[in-house]
This record gives sequence, C-alpha cells and structure tokens, in this order.
Amino acid sequence: MNLIPNLPRAVKDLLYTLSGILISGFALKSFLIPNNFLDGGVTGVSLLLHEIYHWPIALVILALNIPFVIAGGFHVNRNFALKMLASIVGLGICLVLLPYPVITSDKLLVSIFGGFFLGVGIGLAMRGGCAIDGIEVLALYTLKRSSFTISEIILGLNVIIFLIAALKLGMETALYSMLTYFTASRTISYVIEGLEEYTGVTIISGRSEEIKHALVMKLGRGITVYKGERGFMKDSFDVHQDCDIVYTIVTRLEVRRLRNMVHNIDPKAFIFTNTIKEAAGGVLKHHRGH
Repeated sequence: MNLIPNLPRAVKDLLYTLSGILISGFALKSFLIPNNFLDGGVTGVSLLLHEIYHWPIALVILALNIPFVIAGGFHVNRNFALKMLASIVGLGICLVLLPYPVITSDKLLVSIFGGFFLGVGIGLAMRGGCAIDGIEVLALYTLKRSSFTISEIILGLNVIIFLIAALKLGMETALYSMLTYFTASRTISYVIEGLEEYTGVTIISGRSEEIKHALVMKLGRGITVYKGERGFMKDSFDVHQDCDIVYTIVTRLEVRRLRNMVHNIDPKAFIFTNTIKEAAGGVLKHHRGH
C-alpha cells in the first residue's frame, strides 16, 4: 500500500515517521492519557507508571525506550537505532508542546479510537523504518535466547502489563486497555500490510495448461510451475500421473476472482493459499495500484 507515491525513499520515510509521531501523540494526549487508559508494550508500561506515580509521560517513554534503542543498534543496525531515538524524542516533544484536544471520555470510544490512532501512528513510523515502541526489539532480543516466537514473547509481556493494571487501576480499566491494545495491533498490521497484503496461491489440476493461460493472460499475474505427481488415492494408490503445480501471488482482493476463474476451468482443482507478509519485484511491481 503505497501511501505516498512518486517521492524519493528518504522523503517518504521522513513523512511516514513525522506523521506517525504526530498521530501517536494525538492518540495518547487526546484519548488514552486523559482517561487513564493503557496500551501494550513499552508504551503501556510508560502509561502505567505515569498513572501510578504521576511521572511526566514524555520522560518516562524516553527513559524506558533508551535500552531498546541501544539494543536495536546491536541487533538491527546503527541507522535504525538513531532513527528510533529521533522518533521517540520527537514523540516526547509532541506530548510536551502540542496542545492536543481531549476528544471524548466515553470508555468504549476511547479504547477503540485511541487504539486505532495509536496503531496508525506506530504503523506509519514503522513504514518509515523506525520504531516508537521498543517491545519489538525486546522480542527480537529474547527470541535469540529462547524457543518462543516473537508473537508469544510480546503476548507474555503484555499479559504481565495488563495483570498489573488490573491490580493497580481496576479490572475495568485493564479490560478496556486490552481492547485498546487489540485495536492498535490490528491497525498496525493493516497500515504496514494494507489492502495489498499478498497471498500465495498453489493450484493442482489436470487442466493446468488452461489455468496457466488464464492466470497470465486474463489476470495478468506471473506464475511459477513446479513439476509434480497427482493421484495416490487410498483405493488406487498405484495410479498417478505427472502434473504441473502452478504457484502465483495475488493481492487478497484478487483471491476470490482467481478462485472463481480456476473453478470455471476445473471444478475439481485443488487450491490452497498462504499469506505473504512482503513481496517485491517481478510482475508484482506492475500491480501496485490495487
């Protein structure tokens, strides 16, 4: 999802990062902080400490993220660490200087839209090549020293945050904060991957020649063909034949069209899909407008 087309990469990264900082500040000062709400990650810990001890939120966010900036320099690269530090300092400046208005005190609206705008801000900053929240760096660091996945590590850390929130701020606040975190995390995924989240499609059919022609000539997609065998049924295990296994990548908006196209050619075709987190090059570069 190319939000800022036809600009040099450095300018795009800068615009993404600045937009992410401003929108994150808006989410915090206009929704979460005035209503004593939390999020997950390092931002959630910062908000929790702010609520319990009334420390300045900008300084808390900066202080807690400094170790992860250093870790990012070792585990990612120096440029990433510098950009992360600049974005966190920028967020702190926004929280101190910009007069964001308080939008609402309705708890449901705060949890949903506070999470949404925070997710947009963090997602845009990540598209700019930096991070406003250091929990991803912490998860990457922990991943190398344990058998857990990054998702499991982040989930475990957030469970601890929300348990402490339930004890210190009450169960209702903790539950609403969990909704905020869920909304933010889903929004981050959407901002990063967007409508152009790609799907890999594998097709096995006895009419592969017609399917290959349709994918290339009608759908305009590039294909990769693997040589395989089909058959091996329980009642006729020894009966099998060579076949072409067709693989292509489409946007998720095109999956239904592709499926219908293939089933019109061969209703018995076997199709399975998998999500592609990132794809570039090849025929894909001609379809950025989807």
